[in-house]
Amino acid sequence: MSRVCELTGKKAMTGNNVSHAMNKTKRTFGVNLIKKRFYIPEEDSWITLKVSTSALKTINKIGIAAALKDARQKGFIK
Repeated sequence: MSRVCELTGKKAMTGNNVSHAMNKTKRTFGVNLIKKRFYIPEEDSWITLKVSTSALKTINKIGIAAALKDARQKGFIK
């Protein structure tokens, strides 16, 4: 399974390691993902999602129901 946030679609980016001599080599910037269980009171059920920490802050701010609705509209969740 790939390391992609299930709510925001964030995934690894590529860039360069730059040495003191300005030599550049390719590298990847990984996503800060955690596996988290959420309780949805409207459905009276638990779901497990792999979310980025920035998505977790959004869930804490607007709630899991609104975050899931937004992710469905953007096409990240079916």
